[in-house]
Amino acid sequence: MSTPTTPPPSSHELEAEVLRTRAELAAAIDELTTRLSPSYQASRIAREAKQAASDAGAMATGAFGNKNGPAQDPRRARNAKLLIGATLVVVLGTAVAVTAVLRRARG
Repeated sequence: MSTPTTPPPSSHELEAEVLRTRAELAAAIDELTTRLSPSYQASRIAREAKQAASDAGAMATGAFGNKNGPAQDPRRARNAKLLIGATLVVVLGTAVAVTAVLRRARG
């Protein structure tokens, strides 16, 4: 009983596979280089901050649940809620500090 065997790849096929692999590796390295670039990270963070501010505004106006709104994307919803929370902490902290200064001034 003989089993069918596939012939070994030709030198042209091996060369084509090596070229394909090199191209894939080069693309992966380019993508990693871009993702790890400080300027890319800064740009991404700025974009996400602007989106969070816009989404926080949508939450305030009731447009949060629109089909393109942040409610459809858990990450955007989280970022908007974090921005609102951070803003409240700053506002409340400032109010407490002003109150303490005024009480001390009345003294």
